Amino acid sequence: MRMEARLGFWLGGLAVFILLLWLLADVLMPFAAGLAIAYLLDPVADRLEKMGLNRLGATLLILIVFVGVIVLAAMVLLPVLGGQVAAFLDALPRDLTRLRDLLSEQGAGILARLAPIAENLGVQIDPSASALGSSVSDLATEAARYAGGVLKSLLSGGRAVLSLLSLLVITPVVAFYILLDWDRMITKIDSWLPRDEVETIRGLAAEINAALSGFLRGQSLVCLFLATWYGAGLSLVGLNYGLLIGVTGGFLSFIPYVGSLTCLVISVAIAIVQGWPQWTLLLMVLGVIGVGQFLEGNILTPKLVGESVGLHPVWLMLALLAFGSLFGFTGLLLAVPIAAAVGVLMRFALRNYLSSPIYLGKGHQA
Repeated sequence: MRMEARLGFWLGGLAVFILLLWLLADVLMPFAAGLAIAYLLDPVADRLEKMGLNRLGATLLILIVFVGVIVLAAMVLLPVLGGQVAAFLDALPRDLTRLRDLLSEQGAGILARLAPIAENLGVQIDPSASALGSSVSDLATEAARYAGGVLKSLLSGGRAVLSLLSLLVITPVVAFYILLDWDRMITKIDSWLPRDEVETIRGLAAEINAALSGFLRGQSLVCLFLATWYGAGLSLVGLNYGLLIGVTGGFLSFIPYVGSLTCLVISVAIAIVQGWPQWTLLLMVLGVIGVGQFLEGNILTPKLVGESVGLHPVWLMLALLAFGSLFGFTGLLLAVPIAAAVGVLMRFALRNYLSSPIYLGKGHQA
């Protein structure tokens, strides 16, 4: 009964947390963002305290510098990015039509050479340019419909306009107070833990913190580097909207593979339309992205993120998509910490199962 009571207690707490998250998803985003900022900056505050500053002074200094950097970056980048967004949206229909025509013309010749081979294998291929163009158009339509559905889900799920406005106003205040009281909050929460399980819970919390801090802080630096590398590199090689594509791809790299793949597909498509029939621009674009991927995979991620954070890319992508769909932008902010916590708890449950009589059998002791 005791084990059943414990399980019921924790499952009940989880159910209450999910219910509150669902009910308050529309207003939680600035608080979740403030909590995330405070969590990321707490080690800096601790280091400043060791250098002689009190907690209030360290918190004020950190947030002033943090907000100042954000505001300065926005002042420098937003006018340029805004102009590129407008130009990109204005040219998008024309570029898509041009890309479809190029794929149809060039692809038709390739399909014509492959058609006899396919027929020998029992596959019928229509190599005509019109058929290929229709297929490309259908594929583009479906991709746009899917992307629009995901974006609509995120926007409608979090009432994005109101949430973004509140994010700008409330988040710095929330981050300030949470960062100021972080150590006292942790001590108070620790005092509420069940005394019989306090060491187990502390151990699990330490595992969750190691996984979460390693991923969030490391991956944030990786995203910042990739946004700078892709944005500067694609702009320097002369790609239209290079800064917009690079910055977007860099920050989307928070989701494994998504940012780099997005940057690759869009930049290659624009390079083909912009540089055809020359291949120089396309090769330079591929070089920029290839070098960025090499640096990320072989130097940055192993050094900054590490290999033991316990967040598998597939599990992370599932968490981001699921929570983003259910809770909008708030879900995106909470997806990574919840995924890290669930991963640690699942590994803890698996360790206990593998050492239990249920797995070992009646002839073994737990």
